[in-house]
Amino acid sequence: MNFIDEDKLEKADPKIVHSDDVPPVDLSEVDDVHPTVSIRPVDEVLDLQKLAAKLWYFEPGEEVGFHAHPEEEELYYVIQGEFSLKMGDADDPEYTTVGPGTFFAAGPYEAHGHRCVGDENGAVLALGAPADADDEVIDPYEL
Repeated sequence: MNFIDEDKLEKADPKIVHSDDVPPVDLSEVDDVHPTVSIRPVDEVLDLQKLAAKLWYFEPGEEVGFHAHPEEEELYYVIQGEFSLKMGDADDPEYTTVGPGTFFAAGPYEAHGHRCVGDENGAVLALGAPADADDEVIDPYEL
């Protein structure tokens, strides 16, 4: 799924871009997309074909809900803020609080989600492969 209208997309050439030059997208304005946070779709500007790369921006209390993917492996890096991670088995998930400088990952069928906690806004770099925008989101309670 592309978040930036192709007609408005200015792709970087060479593949170098500053995050401020990636137009932010408010996901609350995109139909059928959850969560309702803001992102900068770096992968679209750099015309990446095999890797998804998004900067996610959170206000306190905003979250990426508990979910899994059948094919995608994801790597996250906390840039700013404090996050409560929910990971693992849906019947017995593990909760961990992390801050800037923390990496966390989830492979195919591994349930995961994170919520921005505390009073500070948060930012997370999310990388995923393969970059299949139509990758199905799975409810971990149905695994």
